[in-house]
Amino acid sequence: MMSIDRFMVEIPQGTLDDLRDRLERTRWTDEIEDGWTFGTDRGELRRLVEHWRTAFDWRRQEEAINRLAQFRATVNGVGVHFVHERGVGDDPLPIVLTHGYPDSFLRFAKIIPMLTHPEAHGADPDDAFDVVVPSLPGFGFSDKPAKPGAIFGVGDLWHSLMTDVLGYERFAAHGGDWGSTVTEQLARSHARSLVGVHLTDVPFWHLFQKPGDLSHDEQQFLDATTKWQQTDGAYALIQGTRPYTLARGLNDSPAGLASWIVDKFHAWSDCHGDVERSFTKDELLTNVTLYWVTGTIGSSFLPYADFVNAGALTWIKEAIRQWVGSTDVPAAFAMFPKDISNPPREWAARFFNVQRWTEMPRGGHFAAMEEPELLVDDIRRFFRPLRRAGENRSTRRAVSSAA
Repeated sequence: MMSIDRFMVEIPQGTLDDLRDRLERTRWTDEIEDGWTFGTDRGELRRLVEHWRTAFDWRRQEEAINRLAQFRATVNGVGVHFVHERGVGDDPLPIVLTHGYPDSFLRFAKIIPMLTHPEAHGADPDDAFDVVVPSLPGFGFSDKPAKPGAIFGVGDLWHSLMTDVLGYERFAAHGGDWGSTVTEQLARSHARSLVGVHLTDVPFWHLFQKPGDLSHDEQQFLDATTKWQQTDGAYALIQGTRPYTLARGLNDSPAGLASWIVDKFHAWSDCHGDVERSFTKDELLTNVTLYWVTGTIGSSFLPYADFVNAGALTWIKEAIRQWVGSTDVPAAFAMFPKDISNPPREWAARFFNVQRWTEMPRGGHFAAMEEPELLVDDIRRFFRPLRRAGENRSTRRAVSSAA
């Protein structure tokens, strides 16, 4: 059995003092006052930074984070940080939740207790899950990648975490953004271990595969995506082509880091132009502070660089894995209207065994934070019949008592 260590977040006070000092010495730019048209609104950012400097309490957030059962384990040579919360009852279904960018494992903080203890939230206790939430390599408290191409191996990493480290024979998976890419990797390369997959988007890399028999709805979707890439997709290009050029500035300026990250929370959420309609200041700042204290904004860009710089051999391997990979794994999609893209069902059906498709009434890219009840209800409904199949029952090891 691989070594598993309990983990607690304990940021040195000197790091927090340095952060406050940098916030006090922020050098603001002269700008045309035009709201969010040219990026993060300066007035909104100044108010957020002032709250960060004078009112935000990291220690309080740290205490809340440490109420989660956190661990670190070396998996396939990579140090992985993860939350592992047990569900109520005799046989909760194990599920691995994978976050994306520019967030972290904290994306799922609201839904973890809803999944592990449904009876405490007005739901059926038979819908309980054992929840595993890893931090992607280069994010939060997981190791930073030592070489390019790490994103292509995260599915294998998560499979080893769930089976070899935690002892689950079969499990469910959910993800969005990079999390949907990793979840697809699991279904494609480890189908026998997967009960089913639940996603909030179709992994973006399928946009590189444009078949000749597109439906009208698919063509409209691809046209809209092309327009979005031209107007809003420059962040991905610079993160993919010059990640460290950008990261060096953001890693040195907390106000700059907040500006870069909060811009995405504003643009990709169902906030009607007011980011604080979807997220509190403390929610935004806890996420930004996590990037700051771990120094991971640069390493969080690396998955983009991995895709941009992947050579022909990588894509041949990916094509073979997709061809060999099983289409038998049941898949569900919860589509939130203000997410980055809104593909039609037939687009998803080209790549997945779609058995559930839910058009949500509201919400955006960070669904677990914005609309946790809607997301959890859809996860429960999808996996309810799948967990009842006798072959889906899991074997569990006693990890929660690890030192």
